[in-house]
Amino acid sequence: MKRLWTLLSMLVLASLVLSACVAPATAPAAAPAGEEAAAPSGEVKDFITWYQYDEKNEDPASDERVGNQYLRDTIPLFNEAFAGKWNWVNQPKAWDRMNAELVAAVQAGGDVPDLFDMGSSGLSLLYQNGALQDLSEWAKAQSWYADMDPNALKACTGPDGGLYCIPIAERPHLVYVWKDRFPEGFPTTPDGYLAAGERLKGEGLYAMTFFGSTDFDGSGATRAVFMTFASFGGGYDDGQGNMLLNTPENVAAVEFLRSMVQNGYVPEIAFAGGFQEENAFKDASAGSFPTGLFGYRYVNPLTAPNGTQYSKGNEEDMLDAIAAGDVILAPFPAVEGQKPGCNNEVTGFGIPVGAKNPEAAQDYINWIMSPEQNPDWVLRPGAGFPALMSTRGLEQFQTPFYQQAGEVVAASACRPWHGSLERRPEAQRLIMGAVYKLIKEDPTADIATVLQATQDEYNAGN
Repeated sequence: MKRLWTLLSMLVLASLVLSACVAPATAPAAAPAGEEAAAPSGEVKDFITWYQYDEKNEDPASDERVGNQYLRDTIPLFNEAFAGKWNWVNQPKAWDRMNAELVAAVQAGGDVPDLFDMGSSGLSLLYQNGALQDLSEWAKAQSWYADMDPNALKACTGPDGGLYCIPIAERPHLVYVWKDRFPEGFPTTPDGYLAAGERLKGEGLYAMTFFGSTDFDGSGATRAVFMTFASFGGGYDDGQGNMLLNTPENVAAVEFLRSMVQNGYVPEIAFAGGFQEENAFKDASAGSFPTGLFGYRYVNPLTAPNGTQYSKGNEEDMLDAIAAGDVILAPFPAVEGQKPGCNNEVTGFGIPVGAKNPEAAQDYINWIMSPEQNPDWVLRPGAGFPALMSTRGLEQFQTPFYQQAGEVVAASACRPWHGSLERRPEAQRLIMGAVYKLIKEDPTADIATVLQATQDEYNAGN
């Protein structure tokens, strides 16, 4: 099961720590601008990909059924389009170990794929360990490059200015809302959110469920916690690579989360881990759920406050609930003078250092960027907004879901949660550990003191 792109176990990270400062390897020479990559001579060559999806998994209950089906549908199409040249062979990888596996393979000089399915949140680990090629020169020579959302390209850019992944879809964070739980409209301010929490508590309900645990190495720091910090005018860094947590804005954000939790406006299951926080939204016991746009693929089946059942048990349940008006999308409540904050990540492709057939990966990326293929990738494995601006205007993206999501993003100030922080797995683990302590484990602890200790611990490694 994969909800994120770069959640690595601490045991795996420990095995990599000695190599964490390896400089990125230099990319092999790209094909000259305006020329196609050289075709293989003689026999057809295998084009190897590492996706989190498995075309051989036909289980309709699999969390990754959408991506699995996508590969079943498109592998034959690609092989037909490049008959006599490439034969696409996918090697499915576990979502929570594939980044570490690629690092280990590159550093050991082992077999690596020609193309790596990845998210921008994993870029730091892969960059620091020299696992990806710089695709800048090649990408700038392609016809689709000028059509790219600059924010998407920025999310794939390394500290040295190189382009280490090609973005295909953007995944901003927002709030899924049961409309009937907020008859006067979803709150636009933290005070309004607290007031709604008190009202719903009186009805035996909750205002919000969220990823409140420290599970998956602190992934919650990239979700609702970051949305809260940013909506109070805060964040996690100083813009110079240092962690900056102890600010008045962040202290106020933690005070708000602490109030939501300690006043009983958040269900206990929000802290259970294993994505169990979703259950409180599925049965409408919690009125709202701040998470990534891609959450619609996983949060099902649903029972609306009015009793309507959305029970297909797949991604269509949330889309149907939105189309029916039972669920709406909203920005996170923000303090006066601040735009709602949200994390924005992209998903796309990298070409590993040591890839045997980088030309095959280039052909594949150009194929995915075509008008015939790009919308399908974004809608299915991408589960986000198109990184290509021209694709956004297509009919497939004029549904209530995409229209509402577009309005939310336009009203929000979305940015990558990590800012200038380079040791992102460490950062999210430390941040979520501190927030969990302050709002759940020890709600009497001094907020500023804990935040300061956390940033000092991280910055000691700079």
